[in-house]
Amino acid sequence: MGSEGPKAVVVHVTGFKKFQGVPENPTEIIVNNLKSVVESKGLPAGVTLGSCTVLETAGDGALPMLYKTMESGLSTGNEQVVWLHFGVNSGAVKFAIERQAINEATFRCADELGWQPQRAPIVSEDGGTSRARETCCSIEEILKIMKKKGYDVTISDDAGRFVCNYVYYQSLRFAEQKGHKSLFVHVPLFSRIDEQTQMRFAASLLEAIAATC
Repeated sequence: MGSEGPKAVVVHVTGFKKFQGVPENPTEIIVNNLKSVVESKGLPAGVTLGSCTVLETAGDGALPMLYKTMESGLSTGNEQVVWLHFGVNSGAVKFAIERQAINEATFRCADELGWQPQRAPIVSEDGGTSRARETCCSIEEILKIMKKKGYDVTISDDAGRFVCNYVYYQSLRFAEQKGHKSLFVHVPLFSRIDEQTQMRFAASLLEAIAATC
């Protein structure tokens, strides 16, 4: 252990607005309420909740907003910057920490801006659609911490091929270039796991990420 104390960590968080089949996206509510939950609960020393942004549920058309959000989170000091993205999986019954994103956009329906790519590379200069990018967050350690806190959570190797995977791939690429870290977590609908539990999960996840950076 060094004498410099715990590393300063800033976690920026994003969620999504509604989309086809999900008129109320739980991640929009999580992201909009996270600051007040963190303020009342507190975070460990050296951990800061940065920006909380709700993104349009869209791929290409929403990219300028995503990049603007990520550029605004560039580190000004020595702190570790982490991007934490929440997305909903309407068929899920537990939380899922996503290990990777694939360089493929195959949207089962048009996104909220009307775009519906099929078998298209997300970043063409990265090569083909089989290219994967993995998070450098310590997801096994994060999983252990979250399970110990009593949450029903798993690790997933498949973030789908819709907007969640699209945003995660772009974020992992950006994070690698900037020396940041990026992590995507899928949550269920509030009808599966209630809002209060999901808010507590999100706040606990900030601590788990910071503890493993």
